[in-house]
Amino acid sequence: MVINWIKAFRLRTLPLSLSCIITGNFLAFSLDTFSWNILALSLLTTLFLQILSNLANDLGDSLKGTDNDNRIGPKRSVQTGSISISSMKKAIQLFVLLSLLTGIILLIVSFGNSYILELILFFILGVLSIVAAIKYTMGKNPYGYKALGDLFVFIFFGIVGVLGSYFLQTKSINFLVAFPALAIGALSVSVLNMNNLRDLHQDKLSHKRTFAVILGVNGTKKYQIFLISTAIISMIAFSYFKFNSWEHFLYLITLLPLFSNINRTLHFKQHQELDSELKKIALSTFVLSLGLSLTIFLVT
Repeated sequence: MVINWIKAFRLRTLPLSLSCIITGNFLAFSLDTFSWNILALSLLTTLFLQILSNLANDLGDSLKGTDNDNRIGPKRSVQTGSISISSMKKAIQLFVLLSLLTGIILLIVSFGNSYILELILFFILGVLSIVAAIKYTMGKNPYGYKALGDLFVFIFFGIVGVLGSYFLQTKSINFLVAFPALAIGALSVSVLNMNNLRDLHQDKLSHKRTFAVILGVNGTKKYQIFLISTAIISMIAFSYFKFNSWEHFLYLITLLPLFSNINRTLHFKQHQELDSELKKIALSTFVLSLGLSLTIFLVT
């Protein structure tokens, strides 16, 4: 039973979701306002939100018939019957509550009584994050079926994730933070794009309108190259403006595996081959966030 829930949590997706939080927080590490408590609560809240999203996605795609025996990727829990619909609904409700609880504590620790307007704004963003996690595939009008998944992933894993984390620590915005936010957002979208390219034919049959379905195979390949290139250029630009010693650029070697993804995207023969690429990009993004954080830690 426990192993079924661990599979449903989709642990391999968790490092990617934490990358934006790690990046945003450590960009603020050099400032006197940095708080380890805010970092820990941010990571915990994001962890709950990602698990919530995974469970809701499992249930939503299974109920709509998108996940079936013809699925190329890993089998889903509701689809296979390893977890019942009622149990999955209860788990989703539990993680909504956990996300709310840790999110509220995070905002209180970060803003206290001094930033009421900011607290209200971030509370609204938190609620929207929960709604976005659920509505990706669930409900009558899931945005994941209307080619809006890429946009929402970029907003919440890039802009909100990185800039929001930075703001929770500093109560300010630095224009340089926009470069890593753009990079992490683009890489997060590239993982989704690989997923949608892998499932393109099945999504067409299930009437799931993803960006990959709209662009077709060749268009999706070009889109993937654009996303990876955007991330690489953004991190190089950030490093140019942020650091002034060559050794501070060494963390950029974590970007090298992304070139392998470009090659695989251009030359794959079977869509099944793309499943391993999701893991590679997600892991590369996580390692990039750790490399950048370590560099900032050592420089400070």
